[in-house]
Amino acid sequence: MRPVRAAVVAAPGEPFAVRDARIEEPRPHEVLVRMTAAGLCHTDLAMRATWPEPLTPMVFGHEGAGLVEAVGAEVTGVAPGDQVCLTFASCGTCEQCAAGHPAYCLDARALNFSGGRGDGSTALSLDGAPLHGGFFGQSSFATHAVVHERGVVGAPADLPATVLAPLGCGGQTGAGTVLNRLRPEPGSSLVVLGAGGVGLSALMAAVASGCDPVVAVDPVPSRRVLATGLGAKAALAPDDDLVTALRDLTGGGAHHVVDTTGRPEMIRRAVGALRPRGELALLGLGPEVAFDVQSLLYKGIRVHGVVEGDSDPARFLPELIGLYRRGLFPVDRLVTTFPFEEIETAVAAMRDGSAVKPVLTFG
Repeated sequence: MRPVRAAVVAAPGEPFAVRDARIEEPRPHEVLVRMTAAGLCHTDLAMRATWPEPLTPMVFGHEGAGLVEAVGAEVTGVAPGDQVCLTFASCGTCEQCAAGHPAYCLDARALNFSGGRGDGSTALSLDGAPLHGGFFGQSSFATHAVVHERGVVGAPADLPATVLAPLGCGGQTGAGTVLNRLRPEPGSSLVVLGAGGVGLSALMAAVASGCDPVVAVDPVPSRRVLATGLGAKAALAPDDDLVTALRDLTGGGAHHVVDTTGRPEMIRRAVGALRPRGELALLGLGPEVAFDVQSLLYKGIRVHGVVEGDSDPARFLPELIGLYRRGLFPVDRLVTTFPFEEIETAVAAMRDGSAVKPVLTFG
């Protein structure tokens, strides 16, 4: 066991408290990673509020980047000293994994949301008792993480960790929705609802794909300014005339709408803003949504539910790194850094909109 510092949530809805804990050495197919950066995502906050009490205390975090410190005896893909990006866990053998869609792994719940490994164990302990972890296969709100080798993707040594970390979830969720699922034709119109980290990742991918126009919608003025700086033709507030404005900007209706808000009223507006045979991609967590079925039927709308950008991380994360190198996916423009010990300050900045993608850094 090694000593670690971890941001522990003692019970549902409790704040992050950085505590001294311990972590196991890696098993044969696992990798021990010393964290250098970890992105903060709205999913971490949503899960913190609703996580079942029997699985607390708990360590969240699912956008980790770091350096490999040790590998299990059967690991071949990475070695100590390698820089890596951490991503979600998948089994690698079910029909979805075999088809190249590990985001829909049949064992996803047990591997990502059970509070530990798929067998029920946890690599972490606190005061001699088990400390739940394994969130998205990693629990990266800690100085170290033990991760199955399938959740570890090698990265160039010179890539800033603060750029690499957000790619593991938010970056690949937004960009992958556009590049892997919607696959828009150049010149097609695309609207993004919600200009947070996921929405702006989708926007950057749409611009890189040659979509025209690309339009962002967000209530925060600074995020609308950032969206236009990243290539959006327009960035609108979600006011009462939104559907009309979007239809005017897109020549009668958008080819594609990506919703990252999960808000029923925004999703209904998305349907109204689409042209016949348009496509709606739903990414945001939210309550049930009541659709006007006639609108879907008579307009021929296709609705996609998308998890993790329908990405195969081993293939897709290197593609995103390549886009970043070419200046086509400037994820660094979304990032605001915070020391790991100031995680609650980062939470406040995300909630008040002053930070689009908070990234924790480890000294």
